Order: sequence, then C-alpha cells, then structure tokens
Amino acid sequence: MIALLVGGVLGWSGSTKLFGRNTPVQASGTVLERKLGGLPRATAALRAVGAAELLVALALVALPVPLVTGALAALAGAGFAAYLGYARATAPDSSCGCTARDKAPIGVRAFARAGFVLAGGAVVLAGGLAADGLPAPAGGPWWEALRDRPGAALGLLAAGTALAWLLFGDPDRAVRLPLRRLRLRLFGNPLHGGAGPGGDPEAVPVEGSVELLERSLAWQTVTHVVRSGLREHWDDEGWRFLRYTGLHDSGPDGAEGAGRPVSVVFAMDAKAGLDSPRPPVIRVGVVDEETGERVDVTAGRERPGALLGEGV
Repeated sequence: MIALLVGGVLGWSGSTKLFGRNTPVQASGTVLERKLGGLPRATAALRAVGAAELLVALALVALPVPLVTGALAALAGAGFAAYLGYARATAPDSSCGCTARDKAPIGVRAFARAGFVLAGGAVVLAGGLAADGLPAPAGGPWWEALRDRPGAALGLLAAGTALAWLLFGDPDRAVRLPLRRLRLRLFGNPLHGGAGPGGDPEAVPVEGSVELLERSLAWQTVTHVVRSGLREHWDDEGWRFLRYTGLHDSGPDGAEGAGRPVSVVFAMDAKAGLDSPRPPVIRVGVVDEETGERVDVTAGRERPGALLGEGV
C-alpha cells in the first residue's frame, strides 16, 4: 500500500506541474528562475520535473517490481531534498515551487514533503529486498496487500493519506476558514469599523481581503516582485487598498542584485470576500519608491494567465 500512496502523491504533484496552467506561478520566485535565467526556462524545468514524477508514479502503481520502483521513488525524494538544501543555501528567500499557493520561503514543511517521498520509496525498496519479513500492507504489490489483508491495508492507506494531506494539501484553509466564519457568525466581526466615519459596516475583515488577494491572478502576476507581508491598508469610497513592498530587477540584462525598492499597491472592493459569487476586480500598481514613477513589472516575463477582468 505504500507504493500506491507514494504513487498517488507523485502522480498528483507531477500532473499539476506538467499540465497545470499555474505552473509559471509555481516557478516564479524559485531558485530555478534565478539560476536558469528567467521564468520561461524555470517553467520548462518544472514541467520536466512533473513529467519525471508522473513516470515514477506510474511505475509505483502499475509495476510489481518493488526493487526498481522503490529505488526510483527513494532517488526522487533524495533529489528533492538535495534541491531544497541547495536552494536554501544559495537563495534563502526563494520558494520551493511545490504548489502555486505556497510562496513562502523554504522551510521544515518542504523538507518534510521530500522526506515523505524518500521514506516511502525506502519502505517499498525494503519490501522488495525482504518481502517475507514485512507485513503484507507494507511489502509486496499493493493489490496483493489489499486482497490478503484488506482491513490493515485500508487502515494504512487512510493514515498515509491523512499525513500526505497535512504535508501536501492546504489544511490551514480547510480548518481555519470554517472556524473563522463560525466565529464571525457567533460573535460578529471585530474588524468592522461601524457605520460612522471609522469604516464600512459591510466591509470584510482585512485578513479576508488578503486571503482573497493571494488567490487572485493579479497577485500571481506580480508575486515575483513582492518581498514583504502587508505593510499598510486603508479604505476609501468602497475600495480597499493593500500596500506591500518589494524589489524590481531593473538591470538591463536581468542581472541578480540590480533591484530597486518599489511599492506594490492593490485595490479591490472592500466588501468582496471568498463567498462572493463572482471574482472581484483587483487592480495593482507598482511604483518606484525613489522616483515615484510607475513600473511595468510584467515586461519580458511569461504571465501566469489572463487577468479575467483584474487590472494591472
């Protein structure tokens, strides 16, 4: 069952990289973009990694040769860990490129993902070396384990799936968002400014606007520039403005280290939330902090996708 579990994880990860339209978003901000000379090359490299992951996943799920498939999975996990270590050492602020949403710097969770694949491959390999010495759910083809000991096999698969979801999924959104909504229904919104000049009583919490922004195409278009969390925010005539700071690479050849400080300001409907029936219009402007001039940060870069009504 371990082969099925690791194969499922690699299959999901590889398919999102190879076929997903958000692959350029995953590649942006990674060490691949910096070392390979731009986003298009980094995107191509990430798609190649996705294709390799899919091949390993198919081997794990379909081939009854644990010596080969386990070794491939273990090598994949070791390769992921080596890449993360290199990226952490050479570009500490880079993201891992694991998912389009996860743009945080490489941390413990990214290494845990690589360790999950490495450990799973090692277990499958050990099952091939000494299948008789391992329980049926761990050693041998997964379909034999499911046939011989279905209860133990399904239990192991369920536990492994839960662990994989914690590492590769988005548990914060799945758990925290419903709790936030329940809290707001029970106790009201502590961030509403009221009907007076202090704020709009129908405006959503600022944290809700930030979460909606970070899931938008407008954010994905300029995420390679942003280098900070939310610096300040204000509401004006129904619009909510969110300001971040960042660096724009202004070198003629895109050389690393030629960046200049910029302010990245987003404007969106103050009443728009994750429950809104339609995606809100989100406009973004990037301004050079030294000259006050507007900067085009999309020139010469592959865009993550059409803005679908979101202004840049």
